[in-house]
Amino acid sequence: MPFLSIGRVARSASTKYRALAGGTLLAAAFSALLGVGYAAAQNAPQPIPIPAQSADAKETTVQILYVKEDREREPPLSLIDQPNADDGIAGAKLAIADNNTTGRFLNQSFKLDIVEGNLDDLIKGAQEKVAAGDAFIVADMEPESLLKFSDAMAGKPVQIFNVGNPDDRLREEDCRANVMHTAPTRSMLADALAQYLVWKRWPNWLMVVGPSPKDQLLADAYRRAAKKFGAKIVEERQFKVDTGNRRADGGFEQIQQQIPQFMQGAKDHDVVLVVDEDQVFGDYFPYRTWVPRPVVGSSGLIPASWHASLELWGGTQFQNRFKRLTGRTMRALDYDAWIAVRAVGEAASRTHAVDFKTLHDYMHSAKFDVAGFKGVALSFRAWNGQLREPLIVTNPKMFVSVSPQQGFLHQFSVLDTLGVDKPETKCKAYTQ
Repeated sequence: MPFLSIGRVARSASTKYRALAGGTLLAAAFSALLGVGYAAAQNAPQPIPIPAQSADAKETTVQILYVKEDREREPPLSLIDQPNADDGIAGAKLAIADNNTTGRFLNQSFKLDIVEGNLDDLIKGAQEKVAAGDAFIVADMEPESLLKFSDAMAGKPVQIFNVGNPDDRLREEDCRANVMHTAPTRSMLADALAQYLVWKRWPNWLMVVGPSPKDQLLADAYRRAAKKFGAKIVEERQFKVDTGNRRADGGFEQIQQQIPQFMQGAKDHDVVLVVDEDQVFGDYFPYRTWVPRPVVGSSGLIPASWHASLELWGGTQFQNRFKRLTGRTMRALDYDAWIAVRAVGEAASRTHAVDFKTLHDYMHSAKFDVAGFKGVALSFRAWNGQLREPLIVTNPKMFVSVSPQQGFLHQFSVLDTLGVDKPETKCKAYTQ
């Protein structure tokens, strides 16, 4: 759908409608800007008209804090996948700009503070920022750190958004009432890919699992998804990772010989499901298997919350704005941070308020949703604070599909076919 220009809409409107700065017409234009088509905006609940602002109306500021934990990670296999210093932070900065685009009509402004370091640094820095007025915190950290951080913020007027961790337990048995989650869970990602494979009638999977604890958790998610959607893991194999030669001359030759030998004698299968969350070996598997089969999972065909190739639902305009701001393409972590900050901005524009309680309560209510360039409105699950959203199924270069797939039904929302549904939840911190 062509991009809908706010200026074009305003010029074509009558004087009467131009005078209604917060009316339906302008709301439709903003919906197009932020990822919802004009037709969808017409069918959506109409926004409350924005009251006229006096010339001396005082601008109010919403302060948002981004906390990012320093972590040591294996270098990526490919030189083109080097991490960016501003991964995640860049997405939050774009959302601040988007929030301010709408906020200026309401005399609202949004400001981003950033704290990076180890857990102690983050807790100390966050406490200082919260005392200065930061009430919304975007957190990119390891699971144990997130739990300690959220406990340190307990009792304060703070809403934390987890953008950096897919652990299901953070939404389930270890959930916290002051944490919402815009990062998809492992179970959501596994369900998204499983739905596509079942829809393609590729139900027989040979699963290759890496040695890390994260790989074991992701393998559990795929086992659950196979059972949930009627697929079958015909065989599991454990891949021992030796990264010592991957940067050495000729190291690829050793890998090229190892993988076909490793894959010999496997039971008949439709796809090779590689489980390698840390991405230390999975990219070696395409084109090196013993029999010609698609590689999916952590390499080949992968599930994600976002991908740089997505053009649908206003994605091209969105991607271009991000690239103008940062000089690079958007990654999934950037998107997860963007939607977290945008959720705060959407709550502020809908409620015409900036105080913590109003925004917090609105985001937790059934009335809340936010456009996310995915064709449908996104919202948070009432039972564990997880963002419900479509997930992208993609190869490294091109968008392939989006899940939920056609034919997978749910009594309330098809988005809840991805991940842990309300009857299954173990979260006790949220009221249901």
